[in-house]
Amino acid sequence: MRDHLQIQLASAWPELRIVAKAANGLDALRLIDEEAPDVVFLDIRMPGMTGLDVAARLMSGERPPRVVFVTAYDQYAVEAFDHSAVDYLLKPASQERLNKTVAKLKAALHAQQTGERAGTMAPVPVSGDASAVALQALLQQLAGQLGVQGAIQGAPTPAPAPTSTVAQPAASLQWIRAAHGDETRLIPVEDVIYFQSNDKYTSVFLADGESLIRTPLSKLREQLDEHQFWQIHRSVIVAARHVAGTRQDFRGRLMVQLKGRPEQLVVSRNYVDLFRQM
Repeated sequence: MRDHLQIQLASAWPELRIVAKAANGLDALRLIDEEAPDVVFLDIRMPGMTGLDVAARLMSGERPPRVVFVTAYDQYAVEAFDHSAVDYLLKPASQERLNKTVAKLKAALHAQQTGERAGTMAPVPVSGDASAVALQALLQQLAGQLGVQGAIQGAPTPAPAPTSTVAQPAASLQWIRAAHGDETRLIPVEDVIYFQSNDKYTSVFLADGESLIRTPLSKLREQLDEHQFWQIHRSVIVAARHVAGTRQDFRGRLMVQLKGRPEQLVVSRNYVDLFRQM
């Protein structure tokens, strides 16, 4: 199906450059982080993570790509797409239907580029009055219609209204309780070199090893000082004090070199601007 769609896209949009193809949802998220594409075609049914789940994760980013769902479900199940921020293709997609999708994408990308040249950035790739909140609601609706279980577990949820019982000062996180083998360690935040999100846990990397916590990276980011901890990838937050420098690898990707650890971390294209002055 992917190869067939690629052939159709070559006909409908000859100037389009396809930067990557993913075999599953987790692979799709990784490649989207690395390549920062303008447009993503997602199959609703994918192993590991559904297309709806991937889309929900993308909507939590600063500049999510425009999403086109590819689905085998009938028109009734996906009619909500007609007035939404995303588009859809029914399998097998006809060339005529794909041409309409391409026309919509070109128009949306042109409007975005025009806004950027004028100095006004469209914050979320939507059409009409749609918003990220509306798209989240649409994903919830489709998850129910299509019977996709757990499809939007990664979707952002509105923050609770602040009250006097839960209000906390900014950057209040000073210590982290983390599992290290059979032990539980109390780690000063200043000792952390970087955090990396995994499937079920978040890894905490120190100079002397790795520990695990259950707190999602998105929650950690809210509690960390943004001037001391930089998000460089959807799945990585690094301590600025432990950044030794940057370099480009043979693929042209920007890599962060660390103080105290041998590995190097990939900077996704959405966060490259952090290092322009280095």
